[in-house]
Amino acid sequence: MTGRARVFGDDINTDYIITSRRKRESLDPQVLRHYLFEEINPCFAASIAPGDLIVAGRNFGCGSAMEVAVTAVVGAGIRAVVARSFARTYYRNAVNNGLLPVVCDSSGIREGDPLTVLRAPSLAVHNERSGEILAADSLPAIMWAIIDAGGLVPYFQKHGDFVDARETKE
Repeated sequence: MTGRARVFGDDINTDYIITSRRKRESLDPQVLRHYLFEEINPCFAASIAPGDLIVAGRNFGCGSAMEVAVTAVVGAGIRAVVARSFARTYYRNAVNNGLLPVVCDSSGIREGDPLTVLRAPSLAVHNERSGEILAADSLPAIMWAIIDAGGLVPYFQKHGDFVDARETKE
């Protein structure tokens, strides 16, 4: 997975990602994508390009447990968020909706840096500008299976139930 870094700081809460008033208007990801980060940068949503990756500091997705905060990110075509840490609920909502949460030291990544998220031999982020490879926290096999399926609902549609983690390495 490669893309351009779109950098934010620490403590980006779910209302910064998508203001809660927007979920009353629509839950359609293609509608919500137009309001991504509008409270921080009203022009941000229009500047998203396919493959962009969100990069943040600590505690990304804190605040309320709004699943729509992940829905808006996925709707914008963003497939991964790289951060020093995530709020637990946002992290789980990300996995359940097929968005890859990558935990690593993101402090050296600058706006616009070309990044490649490496899956093997272990999860890492390659900053092509600096040449640095940032080791990331690993994910259990079942989380990879859910992300690969596109989220929890598609995973269950395919498997019907949780399968043995050894079986998810297709």
